[in-house]
Amino acid sequence: MKNDIYKLFVYGSLRSGFRSPAYEYLTRFFHLMGEAVVKGKLYDHGNYPVATATEEDHFIVGELYELNNPAEFSWAIGQLDDYEGLGAPEGELSLFKRETSIIYQNGIAHIAWIYWYDGNIDGLPVMKTGDVLNYEQEKHRPI
Repeated sequence: MKNDIYKLFVYGSLRSGFRSPAYEYLTRFFHLMGEAVVKGKLYDHGNYPVATATEEDHFIVGELYELNNPAEFSWAIGQLDDYEGLGAPEGELSLFKRETSIIYQNGIAHIAWIYWYDGNIDGLPVMKTGDVLNYEQEKHRPI
């Protein structure tokens, strides 16, 4: 049952490598289980990465987290939903949706929440490595 899922997969600004203010919030409620992957594709949306699910053999590299206290799930995930722009104001569309997906960590499958992009990906560059951190490092590498 989805109400019993207390794991979260992150691939962008919520990853530990970015050390954003939102990451600091995340670590108050969740603990890092480690690096993991999910079947999907990453795109460069300009100021932030976006991900879509796929059945193809493309994987997104990210981190798997688990909630410290299941009683705090509604509050903790609600704050992250706000950060990801779910629940957009009336007349506006949310760019992301939170769904459960199969996440792989060291060959073990986990069910976890992920924020998938819910907008148009036409014309967006694909992040071929499937890893936002590597992509950003390559993008800023001197020629």
